[in-house]
Amino acid sequence: MKKRLSHIVVLLAVLLTAASCSNYQKLLKSNDVQEKYAAAVKYYEKGDYYRASELLEAVAPLLTGTEQAEDALFYQANANYELGNYLLSETYFRNFYTTYPRSPKAEKAMFMQVKSLYNQSPDFEQDQASTMTAIESVQEFMQRYPESEHIEEANEILEGLGMKLDQKAFDSAKLYYKIRYYKAAVVALNNFQKEFPSSPFAEEAAYLKMESQYEYAKESVPDKQEERYYEVVDFYQNFVDQYPESKFSRNATQIYDNTLAELERIKTLNSNQANS
Repeated sequence: MKKRLSHIVVLLAVLLTAASCSNYQKLLKSNDVQEKYAAAVKYYEKGDYYRASELLEAVAPLLTGTEQAEDALFYQANANYELGNYLLSETYFRNFYTTYPRSPKAEKAMFMQVKSLYNQSPDFEQDQASTMTAIESVQEFMQRYPESEHIEEANEILEGLGMKLDQKAFDSAKLYYKIRYYKAAVVALNNFQKEFPSSPFAEEAAYLKMESQYEYAKESVPDKQEERYYEVVDFYQNFVDQYPESKFSRNATQIYDNTLAELERIKTLNSNQANS
């Protein structure tokens, strides 16, 4: 008996789904704008964003100039956001707040455009042009709506986007160190420190700059070694002043001791040459 009931339930579900699909297909082909819009809203409210977006795509342009046009555009934007169509949602949300700047939903639309751009931002290894666009967008939102209920989340988004730029810049500078282009590494890491002084990678950048300068000095011609080792000493002193509890302290101290030994060797060599 139970088995038979379960078969009946499954059959009813299949029939209902088929009927639903049939009704949906009829709606897509219908020329009744109001019927389509009412159905799109029902699908939207049920969380069926795919069907809602399909119907709104067809009907929204036909609602221009009506009282329903504003809501239709917002539903269309948000349905695409919920579906992960961030390129489309960004476009629709932007169209919304530029078309209806005085709407009670304009603030929300602008913030959702920010979130759409944020979700399009790639991993830090890739080109960060879209990340810069997202940063400009969130900054514009924060300037326009400084008292918004979304400000805290906007700040979190801005921080996350900034972190990608930080890591992209740091990895680019660190690459010179990895491939043993030590002179270029010193310049790149120094520039990173200036551009991103508060970066979580600033400490490692300071250490790698010192180590790169040490390796650069070691590889230099004898006449240039002394001055370049002294730069290592300067970098070390700045490093320990700024990061006295650094996880790189032991390695940094070893490099410093090696540098002092090299300077002593050069001093002895120069003294011997002067006396000979």
